Amino acid sequence: MPKRSSSVVGREFGNGVRAAVESTGLTQRQLAEALGWQEAKLSDMLAGKGGVNESEVRELLAYCRTPLEERERLIELFRESGNVWLQMPEDGVPDQVRTLIEQEKNANQIDCWSMILVPGLLQIPEYAYVVTDHSPVVKSEDVPRVTAARVARAEILEPDRTFTFYIHEQALRLPVGGEEVWREQLAHLLRMSVRKYISLRVIPRSVGMHAGTSGDFRVMKFPKFPPVVYVESVKCCLFFDDKETVETYENILKDLAAIAMDEEQSRAVINSILEDLQ
Repeated sequence: MPKRSSSVVGREFGNGVRAAVESTGLTQRQLAEALGWQEAKLSDMLAGKGGVNESEVRELLAYCRTPLEERERLIELFRESGNVWLQMPEDGVPDQVRTLIEQEKNANQIDCWSMILVPGLLQIPEYAYVVTDHSPVVKSEDVPRVTAARVARAEILEPDRTFTFYIHEQALRLPVGGEEVWREQLAHLLRMSVRKYISLRVIPRSVGMHAGTSGDFRVMKFPKFPPVVYVESVKCCLFFDDKETVETYENILKDLAAIAMDEEQSRAVINSILEDLQ
């Protein structure tokens, strides 16, 4: 059986099926034998590399006694194809979709560009609350829950991976939440910027028009899988993993790196804004 490269959709599907398999308490070999499959076939399926048809997927999920709602979700994932995946979350909050959270956890390198706001992974709780509270798709009663979920995603900021954040100067000068929150957010950026695995670089307003004005995005890279580009709008998000699209966004990152201030200069800009707030 020829192996196929893994995709975002394939890995999402594989993760769901893996959870179903683990719920049986059987090893992959035991389950493959019970289904009359080769173990390699099941392994490829769990890795998101395909190699099975829909009837075989249904057979496996039925054997695992997967709940109906999860079974239908996995079948829908199995039917997805192509190198772009559009998701429209039911609660209307794109950055809380399961796929993004899993991709962030598995990535060993994340490069992020943000033009209007401080990047989500660097937002303090008070700043995140104000951003969430002003979202046109989050109900007022859900603001605390969504804010907590957004803040929790920052747990991935650990030294076993690397992060590069390109932030437009105007995002630093936007007084989100009033002066006190604004000041603490800037101070938090300074604290995070000295961590060796985090690179924070500011795009000065003086550069004018540049490639990054096409919109915010992030590129996530993995030890064993192709890179993934993530782009979001108000109510939906897109995942790309085709080579051409990834190269386009990597070229934008190169352009941003060429015009961005270095890390020391970037810290100096943040400090100067803080001093103006004293």
